Formats: sequence, C-alpha cells, structure tokens
Amino acid sequence: MNNETPYVVSCDFQKMNLPNKLTVSRFVLTAFFLWALFWPTPIPFRHTLALVLFCIASFTDFLDGKIARARGLITNFGILMDPLADKILTCSAFIAFVESSRLQPDAPVKVAAWMVIVIVARELTITGLRLLAASKGVVLSAERFGKHKTISQIAAIIALLVTDAKNEWPPLLQSIFQGWSVTFTEIALWLTVVLTAASGMIYLWRNRRIYLSDI
Repeated sequence: MNNETPYVVSCDFQKMNLPNKLTVSRFVLTAFFLWALFWPTPIPFRHTLALVLFCIASFTDFLDGKIARARGLITNFGILMDPLADKILTCSAFIAFVESSRLQPDAPVKVAAWMVIVIVARELTITGLRLLAASKGVVLSAERFGKHKTISQIAAIIALLVTDAKNEWPPLLQSIFQGWSVTFTEIALWLTVVLTAASGMIYLWRNRRIYLSDI
C-alpha cells in the first residue's frame, strides 16, 4: 500500500488542470519562502531570495484565476483551494514578520502581533464559513472586497520584504528606495489591517444566512 501511494499522488497531480497545479505550487513556494527567511545556515541574499519567491507565489495567484476564467477551467477544487493557498501564503508571511521583528529590534518597520492576530482571525473565520457552507452543498467563492484585501496584503508583504532586502543590494538600488520605502511600508501595513477586518465583516454579513440558519 505504501509503495502505491506516491504513484497515486503523482497521477492525481498530473490529471489536474493548469490553474489547479498553479494553486498547489503556491503551497510549495510558501514552504521555500519560509525556508529562505529562517534557515539557520546563512544564505547569501536571504531576504532578496525570499522576496523573489514570494513574488513568484503571488503571481501564480493572478495567473491561475486568469487562466481558469479564460479557458473555462473553474472547478470546485480551485474555488476552495485557491483562497486557502492565498491565506496560507500571506498568513505565513505576516507571522514570519512578527518573529523577524523580535529577532531584529532595530528593524525600521515592525509588525505588531495584534495586527497579525486580526489578519489570521479574519482568515480563519472566513475559512470556517466556507467549510460550513460546503457542508451544506454551497460553494462560496471570493468576493471583490476579498480580492482587494488580498492585493493590499501582498503589497504590504512585498514592501516589508523590500525594506529588508534592499540592504543586500548595490548602493545605487538602495538609494532608489531610501527615504520613502519605510513610510510607504507603514501605510501599506495599516491599510492592510483595516481592509482585512472590513472585508471579513462584509463577507460575514453578506453570507449570514449560512450560519444564522443553524442558530
């Protein structure tokens, strides 16, 4: 039985359409992103590598949805797993930044734990709502406000990564970001927290029939 398991998993992955493969790849890229940030052995251009991996993972989010809509490849797997892959990617990054802030007391921008609690709590709540809906045969897809929230989170994470990574770059590149990147990052971070909380409340309100029917 154990000898057959890798073969079955491999076949299942091969049978996936391209958008779903991109969604699954986002889970793998998240693991490599965290490895780049926290691997104990020094890695040259550690933060730059993390930035590149995160940007690639974020691009797959844009790409899988675009391909799925263009080719008519929208599936229930994609509807459920695409937002979950986004949540794991972004929540992992924000939690990592809390640890980075602890390890680097002199960091120009620090991510407070309460900010990440707001973000993670929202994501867990919406994931729970989707699971409840799925148990009733209802598939809840992402809404416009949720997409805006995701874009703001990705922008904030990239800004935070650039703030750390630019110290590994040549002086000319550093000078381009000097003077404004810290302020931009702080604004992006606060905007993300507000949008995340607001979009969660809107999503809960619009889909209140799902959970109110069980009260």
